[in-house]
Amino acid sequence: MNASTSPPAQPAPSAPAGAAAVELRGITKRFPGVVANHDIDITVHSGTVHALVGENGAGKSTLMKILYGMQKPDEGTIAIHGDKAVFHDPGDAIARGIGMVHQHFMLADNLTVLENVVLGSEKLYGIGGRARAKIREISDAYGLGVRPDVLVEDLGVADRQRVEILKVLYRGARILILDEPTAVLVPQEVDALFDNLRGLKSEGLTVIFISHKLGEVLSVADEITVIRRGTTVGEVDPKHTTTKQLAELMVGSELPSPETRESTVTTEPMLAVDGLRLAVVDAEGIERKVLDDISFTIHKGEVLGIAGVEGNGQAELVEAIMGMRVPDAGALALDGADISHAPTRRRREDGIGYIPEDRHRHGLLLEAPLWENRILGHVTERPNSRGFLIDSGGARRDTERIVEEFDVRTPGIEVTAASLSGGNQQKLIVGREMSHLPKLLIAAHPTRGVDVGAQAQIWDQIRDARREGLAVLLISADLDELIGLSDTLRVMYRGRLVADADPATITPEQLGSAMTGAASGHLAENTEQPGGED
Repeated sequence: MNASTSPPAQPAPSAPAGAAAVELRGITKRFPGVVANHDIDITVHSGTVHALVGENGAGKSTLMKILYGMQKPDEGTIAIHGDKAVFHDPGDAIARGIGMVHQHFMLADNLTVLENVVLGSEKLYGIGGRARAKIREISDAYGLGVRPDVLVEDLGVADRQRVEILKVLYRGARILILDEPTAVLVPQEVDALFDNLRGLKSEGLTVIFISHKLGEVLSVADEITVIRRGTTVGEVDPKHTTTKQLAELMVGSELPSPETRESTVTTEPMLAVDGLRLAVVDAEGIERKVLDDISFTIHKGEVLGIAGVEGNGQAELVEAIMGMRVPDAGALALDGADISHAPTRRRREDGIGYIPEDRHRHGLLLEAPLWENRILGHVTERPNSRGFLIDSGGARRDTERIVEEFDVRTPGIEVTAASLSGGNQQKLIVGREMSHLPKLLIAAHPTRGVDVGAQAQIWDQIRDARREGLAVLLISADLDELIGLSDTLRVMYRGRLVADADPATITPEQLGSAMTGAASGHLAENTEQPGGED
C-alpha cells in the first residue's frame, strides 16, 4: 500500500503520532506450575512499528493474548490511548480498535473466506453482497489478493495469513498485533509486507510485531522490547543495535548459523520419486495440476531442499510421499523398496520421520498430555507399545528423556500440548521424530516460529543425523535455512520442479526470484535472466 491508496473506513482516529497507543504496566500472569509474565512494562507509541522479541516460552504470546482479551492478567493495568482498559474477551479489545493475527491461525476450515471474515461481525456489513464488496475493497487496498468464496481448507498457509490480516482490518483495527507474520514469506513478500506496514504506519496505525527473525526486526521496527523468562529485560533502539547484540540480550548467546560445511552425501539412494502427477479440482470447479511429473532422488547423508512460495505443490508432494494422498501417476521407492501403494503406517514403520508444516493440524493433539503426543505416528513402535498394547510407562519415560534432551520448556509431561509455547511444541515434535532414528526425514518448516537457541538445536540434530546417513527432504520458507542446510536445492513452481541451484553459490534473492517464476533451469551465481527449462 502506498501513501496515495485510500485505506478502508476505520473507527475513531488513534492518538497523535508519538503519544502512547498502548501502555502495559506491571503485567503478571500465572499458570499452574509456571509464571508466564512477571511485572512486564511496555509502552507502544502511536504510529510506530514496535517489535517484541524473546526466546520460546519467554511470554510474548501470552502477553499479546492479554492485550487482545484472550487472557486476563493476574496483576497489572492496560491503557489504550491514555484510557485504562479492562478486556473480558477479544470483543472488548476489538471494540477498542485492537486486532491480532495469531501465529496459529484462528480460521474454520469448513467455511469460506467470506464466512470466516464476517463471523462474529455480521452487523458491520451483513453476510452477503455488501460484505463481499467490503472484503474485495480491503483486499485491493492492501494488496492481499484474497478470494472471498474459496474454502479455507483449500488455502495454503500464506493465503490463510492474508485472510487473517484482512479479517483484522475488516473489523476496523487501529492497533495490529502480528505474531510471526513473516514465517511463511519469501524475501520479496517480506519486503512487500514491510512496505505495507510502513504504509499502515503512515496512516496512523500502530503495529506490534512479534518475530524471531532478528534481521527483519531491525529493518522494520521503530522500537524493540526484549522479553526473557517472562519479564522485560530492555528497550532497544534498532538504529544502534546489531543482530548479535539482540540475540545475546534475548538468549545469552550468539546468533546461530544453519551453515553446513562438510559433505556427507553418499551414492546410495534412499528416496526415489519418479514421475509423480496429481490433479485436483479447485473451488471454482477447475482441474489444476498440483504435481506435474515430479522426479528426484535423495541419497543417504543428503539434504535436498525444496524452495517455493507456499501453494505451489510442496504440501501435496509431502502428502504423497507420506501416503496421505494417492497420486494419479508415478512411483516411490524407499531404500530400494517400492512403497508406491504402502499405507502411511507402513511407511512410518519403514523409517520415514515427519515434521509437518502445521504442527497444530498435523503434528499434535493439543488437548492431550505430552506423553500421549509422544506416541503419535509411532503407535506400533517401541517404546510406545509392546505387541498390541500401548506401553504408557515406556512412553512416559521416553517423553521425560525427550523433554530433557531437546530442552522442551514444560512443568511436566502431564500438561497438555496446548499449554506449551509454539517453539516448545516444535521441539517436542522434532524430538519425537528423531527418537525413532529415521532413514528419511521429511522436514517441512522445521524451525518455523522458534527462537534462535531452539533453531540451533534443531539444525544440530539434523546435521548430526545426516552424518549418520539420514536422508532429508527439507521444505522451508526460511531461505537462509534452505541454503545453509541443503546439499542440493530444487525450486518448485506451479507443481513442477523448474530450477536447481548450488547452495554454495546461490543467494536468497536469486532463490526468491526463481520461486516467483522469474528464473528457471540451473541457477548459477549472479543469475540475471531466466534459464532453460529443467
